[in-house]
Amino acid sequence: MSTNAGPSRRTSPSTSASTSTSTRTRPGAVASPHVLDNPAWASLSGAHAAFAERPAPSRAGFSSRAARYPSDVSPFAALADPADPDSWADLRRLVGDGGIAALAGVLSPPDGWETVGSVPGVQLVDTSLRAEPAPEAVRLGPRDVPEILGLIELTKPGPFLPRTVELGTYLGVRHWGRLIAMAGERLRPPGWTEISAVCTHPDHRGSGLATRLVRAVAAGIRERGDVPFLHTAASNTTAIRLYESIGFTLRRRPSFTAVRAPGNTPANFS
Repeated sequence: MSTNAGPSRRTSPSTSASTSTSTRTRPGAVASPHVLDNPAWASLSGAHAAFAERPAPSRAGFSSRAARYPSDVSPFAALADPADPDSWADLRRLVGDGGIAALAGVLSPPDGWETVGSVPGVQLVDTSLRAEPAPEAVRLGPRDVPEILGLIELTKPGPFLPRTVELGTYLGVRHWGRLIAMAGERLRPPGWTEISAVCTHPDHRGSGLATRLVRAVAAGIRERGDVPFLHTAASNTTAIRLYESIGFTLRRRPSFTAVRAPGNTPANFS
């Protein structure tokens, strides 16, 4: 990993508190959405295309407007455009009648869809983070998954599934052989990489492990020319203060919403 401060280019993120932001345009011009407004779709259409599950083609020239990660990789699904009825139609075909999808940045699903849960969140982007390797950090892989899942269950930083580790680089710190802290990479929209699963065992909090791991993961992200960003629950004010103190800036406030498709699953039929 590089110890430099990252690529010379630097994106100036929006600090809007709205649930959806677009890049600034001239009066009367049509705004183009920022790639971070829909990062799961951008990831599944790009760096994570190999993970993407899409509905079967329904017509000649079909191009899917919805996708999702496998259920053992990530809970997230994505729409090409949440305002597009065809995207919702494709999502329904993908999850099935009565199926549930976890989406980011969608507040109000269309008629017939049911919101079954919603968590307000924040999206922060790196504007002045000092990225550097952590000499004590080790690379985590599939063999570490049982121990990772144990730490995730104890600390609850967010969803982590048996194959989430395949999405990017995950680093951990061990104490007497036991995993006590970790952080890694999740979504990868073009030019950006999300830092995720940042957690520390309760017995070792306050020692700066989370900060060192975030800096180390960010060093690898910067080395390939991407900019780090991350999400956390809006209620997690302790984490938000930490991230802002080390160089992240609030960009937007998306909601993470679980929605149920119209209709009933076969299991619900009487």
